[in-house]
Amino acid sequence: MVGDRAYAMGDESGLYPATGWHIRGEMGGFWTQPLKLLDGLWFGVDGSWLGKDVQAASYTSGHGYQRIDYGGDVSVKRTDFVPDDIRATVVGVTLQSSKAKTVKLDVDAHSELMQSYPWGWTTPSAAQANLPDTGSFGDGALQFRDQGTPAFPNAQAHDYTALVGSSLRPASHALGADHRGPQDPAVICPADGTAPTRCDDSAFGKGTGGRLTYDVTLQPGRPTTVWFAVAGSDQSTTAAQREYQKAISDPAKLLAAKTKARAGIDAMSAVDLPGDRLLQQSVEWSKQNLADSVQEAHNLQIRDVNEGKSYPAPAGTVDVARWFGAGFPDYPWLFATDGEYTSYAAVAAGQFDTVKAHLRALRDVSDILNNRSGKVAHEVTPSGDVYFGSNTSAGNTDETVKFPSIVALLWRWTGDNRFRDEMYDFSKRNLQYVYRELDADHDGWPEGLANVERSGMGSEKLDSTVYLARGLRDLADLAGSRNDRQTQQWATAKAEDIEKRFETQWWVAKAFGYADSVDDPKDPANDNTPIFQRHWTGVTPMEAELVRPGQPTAPLASQAHAGVALDQREKPCYTGEFGLFHTGTGPTSDAAGNPGPSCDEVVSAVKSERSIFSLNTSIMAVAEGNYGRLGKRQQQVYTTGNARIQLDPSVWETPGAMPEIAPSPDSPANIGRPFYDRSMTLQAWGTYGVLWPVVHQQLGVDPDLGHGRVSVVPQIPGGQQKVAGSNIRLGQGSIDVAASLVNKELRTDVTINGIGATFTIGAVLPVGAQVGKVSLDGRDAQYKVVKTSRGTEVQALTQHRTSTLKVTLR
Repeated sequence: MVGDRAYAMGDESGLYPATGWHIRGEMGGFWTQPLKLLDGLWFGVDGSWLGKDVQAASYTSGHGYQRIDYGGDVSVKRTDFVPDDIRATVVGVTLQSSKAKTVKLDVDAHSELMQSYPWGWTTPSAAQANLPDTGSFGDGALQFRDQGTPAFPNAQAHDYTALVGSSLRPASHALGADHRGPQDPAVICPADGTAPTRCDDSAFGKGTGGRLTYDVTLQPGRPTTVWFAVAGSDQSTTAAQREYQKAISDPAKLLAAKTKARAGIDAMSAVDLPGDRLLQQSVEWSKQNLADSVQEAHNLQIRDVNEGKSYPAPAGTVDVARWFGAGFPDYPWLFATDGEYTSYAAVAAGQFDTVKAHLRALRDVSDILNNRSGKVAHEVTPSGDVYFGSNTSAGNTDETVKFPSIVALLWRWTGDNRFRDEMYDFSKRNLQYVYRELDADHDGWPEGLANVERSGMGSEKLDSTVYLARGLRDLADLAGSRNDRQTQQWATAKAEDIEKRFETQWWVAKAFGYADSVDDPKDPANDNTPIFQRHWTGVTPMEAELVRPGQPTAPLASQAHAGVALDQREKPCYTGEFGLFHTGTGPTSDAAGNPGPSCDEVVSAVKSERSIFSLNTSIMAVAEGNYGRLGKRQQQVYTTGNARIQLDPSVWETPGAMPEIAPSPDSPANIGRPFYDRSMTLQAWGTYGVLWPVVHQQLGVDPDLGHGRVSVVPQIPGGQQKVAGSNIRLGQGSIDVAASLVNKELRTDVTINGIGATFTIGAVLPVGAQVGKVSLDGRDAQYKVVKTSRGTEVQALTQHRTSTLKVTLR
């Protein structure tokens, strides 16, 4: 369960196996950023432990809560949730018996008070940073503390506290080194190397435990709920007690507030997709996944830990940071790459505020870390330790060039000039930094690392080039809106230069696609030779849309090359059951050989990697939609792939949660792997490949509120008759959209709620169709026919709050 100030992770039976690999076995349990509180919380009824002695009968993932039902003479329902804005997790245990009886309820808690950084292999390590916990009992609750100063340079004194208690007074309590319920005696995972298949704690663990025992009187047939709270603070015991009291004072009210808030999220961008109910359900859960990913931390001490090799004094402090956590359990912190992709999904879901907060956090951390150079930090833990992304590190270039585009994205969907102005200086410095520091040979192709970090790549990467082209266009748009003509002209000229030369430099005809990188300018023999390795980033020229004045918005790739490249990526060399491979198969000089089919004759220097990341699949889904390729063997392959790993009982890991990696030929399903060696059970970026294709491409919602315009031009997927969405948030208002194709009538209905803008309403024609007649609100319409990368669009202006466009086809 995840909330913005706390989260908890165990398994679906109610047990807590040692989980995660950053600090091996310690990434699960109960957390409040940046602090872990407990390894777990276990419940026993009349001497039988839930999850072991009494098996879980069912697990339910709800909007904002989870529930586990257990069998037995006394039925038990365990409901977990995390209240918003409280550093606590709340658990309700509901007991019911057919007979009157008094039940003994045991609750075990085992502490592990440690920060999210240092990790297991860093210098210093988690073992050096973690100090022994102490346990005590007072005022009906267990209290655990970790106090002191670790023995390494620049370590700071700390006072960590965790509290565990309930709405009842316990009949008795116990303290001791163990108290892991049915997971005693604990199997301990070593810090690295070979480990048992399942562990209960780690070699880094220095926690302690306690038990609370209650006598609960049950009336026949009447459910009785006992509420528990796990709360904590990295500031003081007083602060922890304050959070605990907030959580335990009225849990039922907090649960009602949580489910109400999640119902509000569900109501935004609500879609009706009768031709693809699985995708409709995925939209529903993707919105919840985004909300589940929100994290917040205070008092971040910003320091460059140089990929875990050093631990200097902090360079500065960020008072509050709020962001989309990249993935749980091992990546619930602030990333640029993840957040930038996730932002497209989030605006489509109407979750503007978290995107703004995420961008602010990246800017604030980056400016402290990099002395206002303009470079964007890559990976920031909730304690403020920056693992990668300083001026002295290699990358990632793509994150810096994408930042202005996300600012422009927010501005277009909200019309928020104040936010644009707040981010404008940093956005300018982003691209100025790239041209100043990352274009040594002045050829316009940026250097440095990007999304794929594999051997044999040239220093100039495809995805960084693509996103730089988009970022320049977006910076020019932002600059023009602020009358900064010098920056507008500079960015436009740079963008035009890239666009003019792109196809000649990057297209590899015999590979039917784009080069992943070009050669190293430090090599005396460098001639900008394209290097083709079949990585997923080869799709980015079709995925990233460029906004160019006076032209329809379109990707960087030419129409002709885009069709060839997308056709190629749909083949088994690149696409598996659940989506797009990280690195496609084909001829290679690598010793590993080629485990799959070949779709071209180019000999790559790297092995294939048939791992299907939800991000890779998202990139392909978006790219297909940009070119109007919405059919069952096109975009739907990829939207269905991500939806299935989220919702299909035969492949999901946690129902409703989209994971980092799908079951793949080179990445076995998580379900068969140890908990300390799994990919993320929830990864936010995969929602990009669901929400953006549905809201932006199928429903055709394309706002430009920064300029006072909105375009709604739906495209119905082939073989379907209707797509619809309601309460799609734009600025301070919303729109409802419905599109249908019945016989030869193409219809678009739009209702505008509280948005002052010029509206274009339209439809994308089916391939080969021609316009017979166009009416708007029952009258012959003035319209135009526009050729775009999506196909042929019919567009008309409307000034009505509710409008209906009908296109009769011939």
